[in-house]
Amino acid sequence: MIYLANLVFAVAQLLKIALNIYMWVIIARAVLSWVNPDPYNPIVNFLYRVTEPVLFRVRRWLPVGGMGIDFSPMIVLLLIFFLDMFVVRSLFDLAASLR
Repeated sequence: MIYLANLVFAVAQLLKIALNIYMWVIIARAVLSWVNPDPYNPIVNFLYRVTEPVLFRVRRWLPVGGMGIDFSPMIVLLLIFFLDMFVVRSLFDLAASLR
């Protein structure tokens, strides 16, 4: 059982790191939206390609109502925090109980 516990712990740790990296990518994209970045810049291009599929799905559910404010990065960050607190902590607890 110790091997299964270590596997679950490793998966939880990798998921936590991936969520943390994606959180910072979303924050960088939100900060870039405040300025007018060069769309041909490779970093800007990468940030848009990585975040747009998730942000687009959230934007479809949010009513904009002509306000012009994009709340989708905030919603995605809240979802990341929820996944970190619920899924990752549950996996850590499962790994601890398997020991």
